Amino acid sequence: MFLHRGHFFELNLPKFLIPMLSIRLPLFFVFAVSTLLSSCSPNNVNVDEGMKKWFDSAGVTGTFGLYDNGQGNFTVYNLARFRDSAYLPASTFKIVNSLIGLETGRIKNDSMVINWDGIDRGRPECNKDMSMYEAFRLSCPPWYQELARRIGKDTMQQWLDTLGYAARYGKFKITNNLDTFWLDNSMKITADEELGLVKKLYFNQLPFQKTTHELVKKMMLWEDDANYRLSYKTGMGTLPNGHSLGWIVGWIEENRHPYMFVLHIETDKPGYNLLQGRMAVLKSILREKGFFQGKK
Repeated sequence: MFLHRGHFFELNLPKFLIPMLSIRLPLFFVFAVSTLLSSCSPNNVNVDEGMKKWFDSAGVTGTFGLYDNGQGNFTVYNLARFRDSAYLPASTFKIVNSLIGLETGRIKNDSMVINWDGIDRGRPECNKDMSMYEAFRLSCPPWYQELARRIGKDTMQQWLDTLGYAARYGKFKITNNLDTFWLDNSMKITADEELGLVKKLYFNQLPFQKTTHELVKKMMLWEDDANYRLSYKTGMGTLPNGHSLGWIVGWIEENRHPYMFVLHIETDKPGYNLLQGRMAVLKSILREKGFFQGKK
């Protein structure tokens, strides 16, 4: 990758690293980022098509990327899809929605409660007053739709522009869908953009206070034992072609060493169990790569 008149030209590198250089930064930070980019040269990108077997066994198509932050190595299955194909973020947007809500003070902390509006939307577990922590963990859309309304269109748009979120194919503009844009296929994000987001979140590098980062990371932690810590946010939705989509984005830590990952799956099978399918693919890949034993 090299810079020429303000434009970036790829040498088959994952694009999640590119946005970090698209704004003016202090010289010391530019140097640090340049060092990161040089560590992720084409020689550090491993296209592993052997992972296809895990997608096949689950009866889905998709892509997976794993970034070893310590070594700067990036392992990916289905690179073209990871880098170039964009899809609705679905409930992975709850990461950003939470960050903005906390930073703007619309939500004071993860224990602040938003009351249920009394409408049954087919998710009985969501039919109650609940805190941000519980709404995030249950992934309840109505709670986060109300949060988006409290944030407001102009403030939400300002933060999306600042983050450059889902901007690979042009700056996204909210229209009259403030409480559905991450669900209705109007906003689309690539897997490597998702990876860039969780990487910056992990290292507190997003334009939010440290406490805001830490509260969201706490909500994302699902498995924590002597060997590893697994943090993620899931998402699922329906694509314009009627297919079902599933995401898992986050990181796994072993010996305080983080590895960021993004899994995206798609299926055309009616009634497919995305909850089980996406997790089966993720854990099969991570086991194959030697995780969960505390030896990484």
